[in-house]
Amino acid sequence: MNKNDDKKSAIKKLRSLAFSTKQEVEAFRRTIDEKFSCAILPNHVECNEQKFAEIPCDTLVPEVYSLNKIMIYVHGGCFVGGSKKAWRPFCASLAAATSCRIVVPEFRLAPENIHPAALEDLQNVFRAVFTEEQIACSLNSEGEYRALPEIIIAADGSGASQAMALILSLRERYRNCIKQVILFSPWLNLSADSQIIKNKKSHDEILTGDCLRRSSEIYTNGENLESPLVSPMFIPAESLKNFPPVFIQIGSREILLEDAKEFQKTISDAGGICELDVWNDMIFMFQMADEFFAESHLAVERVGQLIRMEAEVPDELTLNRAPILEEGIKGES
Repeated sequence: MNKNDDKKSAIKKLRSLAFSTKQEVEAFRRTIDEKFSCAILPNHVECNEQKFAEIPCDTLVPEVYSLNKIMIYVHGGCFVGGSKKAWRPFCASLAAATSCRIVVPEFRLAPENIHPAALEDLQNVFRAVFTEEQIACSLNSEGEYRALPEIIIAADGSGASQAMALILSLRERYRNCIKQVILFSPWLNLSADSQIIKNKKSHDEILTGDCLRRSSEIYTNGENLESPLVSPMFIPAESLKNFPPVFIQIGSREILLEDAKEFQKTISDAGGICELDVWNDMIFMFQMADEFFAESHLAVERVGQLIRMEAEVPDELTLNRAPILEEGIKGES
């Protein structure tokens, strides 16, 4: 298969991530699972299905991982689709690249459960993971409390809106433990004034303004579309001053790129840190088409380098260790 055929096949696969205005919700969900789920995970990553605060989750554990670091990944799917099963192969690759355990929640989806149902699920998962990791940190220090867990929040597409809402809604003691935010092709502005939604002539091979418009209308009512908990572009500067560092990875051919540039400037102007990693000639969520693009592997490895930079001390890593996380602990500490 030549490069052009690879690109066509990648586009065909990734288009299943975009909710069409002509598509039924159940059909959309089935298609995503069929296109992206895989029986065998890459890189010898172990997958444990468990519950945190009664929310079903995957915990993906690479062979080598940092003891004090864990990632919570919020999958995309246009608010109405996606599952931990479909995102399992991609998150397994990400876990191996970052040497980090990854928890992928199966949060409630629209239209059966509109906003803020998914946000409530993510809050409960975060608190449960935080509590369990806090206990693990204490036990790893021979019973003496010495360190707080380091949590990374990662997300893609519509999940980026939900991930940013999660961070905004957390109390300070939780937010202080978030060391990095990773956003792949984020949805940042779902308001009626969004240029992406207004522009009917999209040059994106995967996403359209109609996809964002219909998905957001199903996710929440129109009065919420300018809320910072739905459209991160409207987060007040005051709330961004002490925000965790943000890393955005995106393709140059995406209609989402201009919003990402604007968001980077908004964070920088507020005194925060935001790095924009643009991949030339790449399309929406190209990272999830690694069988067709060599760039997919390189992009995930770029994220791995970013995360591993803070975990280069050999004593912090454990080889072939059973997962620390067992049963999720409900509630707050």
